[in-house]
Amino acid sequence: MGWGALQAGAVRLLFIGDVVGEPGRRAVRQLLPALRERLGIGWVVANGENSAGGNGITGATAQELFGAGVDGITTGDHVWDQRETAGLLVKDPRIVRPINYPEGVPGNGWMVLRKDGLPLLGVLNVQGRTFMPPLENPFTAADRAVTRLRAETPIVLVDFHAEATSEKIAMGRFLDGRVSAVIGTHTHVQTADEWIMPKGTAYLSDAGFTGPHDSVLGREVEPVLNRFLTQMPQRFEVASGRVLLQGAWVDVDESTGLAGTIQRVSEPLDPGQASGRLATR
Repeated sequence: MGWGALQAGAVRLLFIGDVVGEPGRRAVRQLLPALRERLGIGWVVANGENSAGGNGITGATAQELFGAGVDGITTGDHVWDQRETAGLLVKDPRIVRPINYPEGVPGNGWMVLRKDGLPLLGVLNVQGRTFMPPLENPFTAADRAVTRLRAETPIVLVDFHAEATSEKIAMGRFLDGRVSAVIGTHTHVQTADEWIMPKGTAYLSDAGFTGPHDSVLGREVEPVLNRFLTQMPQRFEVASGRVLLQGAWVDVDESTGLAGTIQRVSEPLDPGQASGRLATR
């Protein structure tokens, strides 16, 4: 399928990597409409767990992303950084938290998005356990959730919010042929290993992040360096320079839910800032 026109019977999904603070929200607001039109994007899902000043998500930052054209929002280990988030997850079914929290935790770990003219999209949010908080087994949780989602739609996108690449690859292998795409988040560094797995699932270890890239993972450089040099507490403010929107788009067959193409995205907010600094595709 490549960069050309979308083939008949397919839908193109765009997943946006972790949106960090105001620069990330601005990138989504200013770049997404043109990106959506140029690529013929149907569904847009974004990880929004760092959208509120780099820590968590609020109703206001979620609405800003929805207003820019995002259809659904996933999160991760920073989901509880803002007091209002527990109530937000209950009120707005378009925002999900990792499914492998214990029973009774506010919110849901999966959702089915509906929009006129498009096939239903199932979205599953799962969090890894390697070098991460000890949640329930992500593999068994994903297994149960995928079965439920596929009862409603064959098109299922998985945001696997995890630290270890091995755990992410293992999840891709585990779900290969059962979901449309497994895309990793959390590390904020876009990987170059996008491919279609043997049974038809699109895979990418990490989507990268949407926000300021003259930084350390979206934060101002000096406080991070001082922390590594001195081990003294620092305040990690969101940086401001060279803003990119990163993620990946996937073409999916509407009847089988299997992927035909996956392509990374790294769009500069100011095209002049990207030259010679970070390769874009």
